[in-house]
Amino acid sequence: MDVSWLLRVFAFVLGSIVGSFLNVCIVRLPKGQSVVTPSSRCVHCGNPLSWYDNIPLLSYVLLRGKCRSCGRDFSARYFWVELLTAVSFLAFLERFGLTIVILPYLVMMGSFIVATFVDLEHRIIPDEITLGGLAGGIVFSAFIPRLHDISDQMLWWGRSVMTFLLVLCCLLLLLTAALQKMGHKISEEEEGEEEGGEGIFYAVILLAAGGVYLLNSLLPGMENKGWFQAALHLKSLEASLIGTLIGGGAIYAMGMAGDIIFRRESMGGGDVKLMAMIGAFLGWKLAILTFFVAPLFGAVAGIIVKIRTKESVIAYGPFIALGAVISLFLGDFIIDWIMSGYVF
Repeated sequence: MDVSWLLRVFAFVLGSIVGSFLNVCIVRLPKGQSVVTPSSRCVHCGNPLSWYDNIPLLSYVLLRGKCRSCGRDFSARYFWVELLTAVSFLAFLERFGLTIVILPYLVMMGSFIVATFVDLEHRIIPDEITLGGLAGGIVFSAFIPRLHDISDQMLWWGRSVMTFLLVLCCLLLLLTAALQKMGHKISEEEEGEEEGGEGIFYAVILLAAGGVYLLNSLLPGMENKGWFQAALHLKSLEASLIGTLIGGGAIYAMGMAGDIIFRRESMGGGDVKLMAMIGAFLGWKLAILTFFVAPLFGAVAGIIVKIRTKESVIAYGPFIALGAVISLFLGDFIIDWIMSGYVF
């Protein structure tokens, strides 16, 4: 789609401004601080930053990455997050144009950027990002049917895969409980793993499962009565709920299997919530593709970290986010390539 240069410049500038806010989220969310107040200030001396010292990208370059008040260095992350967000806005504009789907996709991308940098530094993914993003994905889907493939065939396959994963997770939970009852130690939580939010997440999962089956029973009657527009939005909502369950369920099942095999926690709760959020935005098909694409990059990083530091644990959230972005931009091509027998 042809997009004017003025629009491209606007997207880049807007992205850098949003990136500046994402930097605030990256710094404050892990500390439980408000992202609204107080205003931006130096993390070293605490002095508020003047507006001319808080211009995205430009101020960092002009000040050479230092605080005007105390002269201490700012983290280079501030610059790179603003640049990454600006480039992301431009890339999404080029790929999707000024269509209605670009807004939820940009919200999702902003969540990925915050989750990535927080996970790299703190080994947690804030619930404000995952659970908030999950809710956002479901709401966007209810109002924007274009986010999902809502054909009857796709929804039928989604329900089938969802049911399989729900049964698999139940069986793994029963196996875990039986092994623990027999005195086997299954896993230990990794240091820094964020508690909290699990109750809300499991409640959302149960409501999503119930919602899928409820909508499946209501939709045929609505279509028979001629309520096609309402049915369209409810089908999109159902597709989002199915994606939530499949995205979260796939990685949750893998994590439980890893716990049983390796006798240690192999997947953090934040990663499960992040995958559920991805399913809410992208649907079950791209969520599954993300599930398989992310380990391709995570495995390489894990090997490098193991060689350099001897550690066996990595922040997996960034690779899930990367897999989701690749799936969104190239998912149809990758799936067609696989279905054609890996022939270009």
